[in-house]
Parts: sequence; C-alpha cells; structure tokens
Amino acid sequence: MKLTLKDIKEHKEDFSKAKISLPQYDVDKVKEKTLQDPVWMHMGAGNIYHAFIASACQRLLNHKDLETGIITLSTRSAETRDRIEIPHDHLELGVTLLPDGSTKMEVLAATVADLLINGEDKADEEKCRQLFAKQSLKMLSFTITEKGYALKGLDGKFLPQVEADFKNGPDSAKHGMSITCALMYARYLGGQQPLALVAMDNCSRNGDKLKDSVLTIAKKWVENGFCEKGFVDYLEDEHKVSFPCTMIDKITPRPDDKICTSLKEMGFTDMDGFKTSKGTFIAPFVNAEEPEYLVVEDCFPNGRPPLEKAGVLFTDKKGVALCERMKVTTCLNPLHTALAVYGCILGYQKIFEEMADPLLVKLVKTLGYDEGLKVVDDPKILNPRDFLTEVIEKRLVNSALPDTPQRIATDSSLKVPVRFGETLKSYKRLGLDTRGLIAIPLAISGWLRYLLALDDNLEKIELSDDPQLPELKKHLSQIEIGHTENVSEVLHPILANDLLFGISLYEAGIGETVENMFKEEIKGKGAVRATLQKYL
Repeated sequence: MKLTLKDIKEHKEDFSKAKISLPQYDVDKVKEKTLQDPVWMHMGAGNIYHAFIASACQRLLNHKDLETGIITLSTRSAETRDRIEIPHDHLELGVTLLPDGSTKMEVLAATVADLLINGEDKADEEKCRQLFAKQSLKMLSFTITEKGYALKGLDGKFLPQVEADFKNGPDSAKHGMSITCALMYARYLGGQQPLALVAMDNCSRNGDKLKDSVLTIAKKWVENGFCEKGFVDYLEDEHKVSFPCTMIDKITPRPDDKICTSLKEMGFTDMDGFKTSKGTFIAPFVNAEEPEYLVVEDCFPNGRPPLEKAGVLFTDKKGVALCERMKVTTCLNPLHTALAVYGCILGYQKIFEEMADPLLVKLVKTLGYDEGLKVVDDPKILNPRDFLTEVIEKRLVNSALPDTPQRIATDSSLKVPVRFGETLKSYKRLGLDTRGLIAIPLAISGWLRYLLALDDNLEKIELSDDPQLPELKKHLSQIEIGHTENVSEVLHPILANDLLFGISLYEAGIGETVENMFKEEIKGKGAVRATLQKYL
C-alpha cells in the first residue's frame, strides 16, 4: 500500500482490511473549494498539527460541518514539502496509541496544499498572497514552537534575522513573525479584511506573544517607511484583527521507528521519516496519545469554523489563561521537563519507563500535587487535580506512547521561565514561603546538571537542540565533576537571569537551594540519584 490519493481511491478494501479509516468526504472537491474560498490557513505543519489540528478539521469534514480544509504555510526549507508532503499528496497517516498497546489509524486528508513562503518559491508566495487576501479567510493558526514567536535572544537583543527584516521590509521578510506581518500588510492593502491570528503553541499567553511580535515588526516598518501608519491601527483594532489566546495539550512524540516497521509489515512503502535541518523529526505518519485538549478564546472577527463540534472548548481570555496556566505551569509541562532532564541523566529512553522509577514518580507528584496545585486557580472548564491525576496515572505511564526524554529536553531554556518561573512568581505574589520547596529547585538543578552532557555514570550524552545551548555551555564549562568550590560563582549569573527564568531565582528565594542541590549532583558517579534519594 501507498499513502497517496490514487491508492486510497483504488485500494479502499486494502485499507479497510488493515482497519485504517479513510476520509468520509470527496477529497478533490474539498481541495477545489479550499483553494477557491479558503477559510483556514496554518503555519508550522509539524507533528502536533497533523495529530490534532488537521485531525479535528477532518472530523468536521467527515460530518459535513465544514466544506473546506487547511492550507499550510512553511517558512522553513522545502525539504519537508519535497520529501513528505508532495510524494504523499499532502496525506498523513494518523496513528493513535492506546494504553492497551493497540492503535487506531486514519488517513488524514484535511491538508489540501502546503505553500513555501520563505523566499525559495516565488510562485508559492504569489499564490499565498492571493489566497490570504480572500474575504472567506477566517483564521491563520500557528504551531511553530515557543521559539517561533521570539524576536529577541537571551541577551535581550533583537535576533540578527529580525534586525535584517526591520531594515529590509515586508518584501524581503525571513523570520516567521516578519512573514506573518507581511501577509497581514497584504491583507490590509487588499481592503483591511478581518482575520483571527491564532497561536496554538505551548507557551504562556501565546496570543499576546504573537500580537506583540507582529506589532513590533509593523511599527518598525512604519517607522522605516515600508508601511502606511494605518497598518498599525488595523492590527490594533480587535474588530478587524484578533489574537486569541489558546491552551493546547496532546502528547505527540516524534515518529517512532517501531510504528514505521509495523506499517512496513502491513504492506506500506515509503513511510520512513527523517530529521530536518532544523532538528525536527517528521514522517508520513504521526503517532500520538488519544487525550487532547484545546481551549480557545472566542474572539474571531470574521467568524470561525464550528470547532466546538470537534471537541474544542471556547471561553473568554481569562478562562484560557487559567487553563493554560494550570497545564503549562503545574499539571503537565513542568513534570515533562523534570522527567526529560533526569531521564537523560539516568539513562532512560522512554518517558513511560521513568514512571516505573519510584524516585521520579515522587519527583513529579511533589512537583504537581504539593508545590504546583497550591498556586493554581481553578479555570472551572477543566479541573486541575483531575487533569493532573490523568497525566500522572494514565498519560505518562502509557507504554504505547514512545515519547522520549531526549525529545522533551529540546529547547528547555525557552521553557523554564514558563514551567517554573511562573509558579515561583505566583508564590511571591501570594506571599508564600519558597524555602520549603524541593521539586522545583531539583528540576532546575537537574537541568543545569544535564547541560554538563554527562550522565550519572559520567559517560557523555548528546544534548538536545536548544538555541541557548552554546551560551549556557560556555557558562558551565568551568564546572568540574568532584569540584564544588566555584559553583556559586559560576551559577550566580545564570540563576539571577530573570530573562532565563522569568524571575531571579535569588529573588524567588531558591537560588541558594539550587546551588546546593547542584553541588551535590556533581560530587561524582551516582551523585544525581543519591541527591534525588536524599531530598525525596
């Protein structure tokens, strides 16, 4: 079997025998309608997009609640489009991994086209501008990871690419946020049509971050004479342009080799994935857990698809903020980061394997129940304790989910200010004593120990991609295992960096605690597990 439009039409029986669901709509008609009157575009078609966003769209298409699919926009290189999207006619095989070890599979066809808008394909860029100007377009959504919205580096300065975009204007935009701003300027010039820009990434106040980045670029372009002054007014008019905040949650590991082998044994060909030049693992299939949550601020000036019929929860901005804060700062993401760094140090290859380690289970339970829940406001839409219990007792222990600590350790420097810094700021705001905290400082000291690139047996390990890795490794290069005399001097600039953690850890009251835990974790072979044992 092959994952192509031709094959799903001509070999329906083969897919049926393999218990693979096919689209319950006319794929060609949906494509034609979408390219004529697009409703939904999406930037960043990675694994979470296919496993969740495109799958939700397909459910609407299957039930005749929507007539159009999604056009994806790529700001990176053409490698994914050329190696995955085009050979498979933009189809993706969704593989849902159930706790009992079984799977549910579905051919996802909601993506009708992928346009390259990074300067490499002028025809795609022109087509994108034409489609983006259509009155029918209601939303542009994003899954570009947290770093995709960032205009500045750890030093607080604008990134070189952003500085270049400021000087070169919308016609030569390269950064994802600059490209977004350029598209919005084209829509502005085409009649100031309304639109919702919807960030769907795991970061605090994602809609606000998106708005701030787009407006920052727009104001620079107005200042430099590239755009009309009215463009900023257009972007700031919530009746014309909105930036809804969202909370998204679905564990979507990188494509697993075992799933690929299984698909080949079923008769599939060309299902191999690859690692992109940006470090992302992608394949013609996507594997993910079944639980999924998407909470969206209901603010769409041009209307929206009926996503509530696909299980999406709609509320106001405060409701989203509370759900997002609950998940990102307490009930899932901090647990993931703690498991990621200690999993790498202790030699684990899968998250579910870590959940058989009593020390690591105690770590995440302490992090969530004891230290996190006390500063979480109940969003009402979702119950924090129930959500946390599902994460610990059902999701993280799912042995069918091939998620790895190495994947989750990616970009940790961009995650720690949200996953730990926000909780620490809540402690300070509420006047709570942080001196008794154990799991949060352990998670941070564990991350710093991980950055030494040595496991607990003092064997070298490969660190996951992180934009701040060179600078952090440079800081920590003065640390030697077995020598603790210079730890305070070396760590102080890192722990005091409120850009890195969202707050100075000394101001938060745990800087010295992190220093002391780190000192214990670098004493020698086996010191990391011994430190966990001592504190937990």
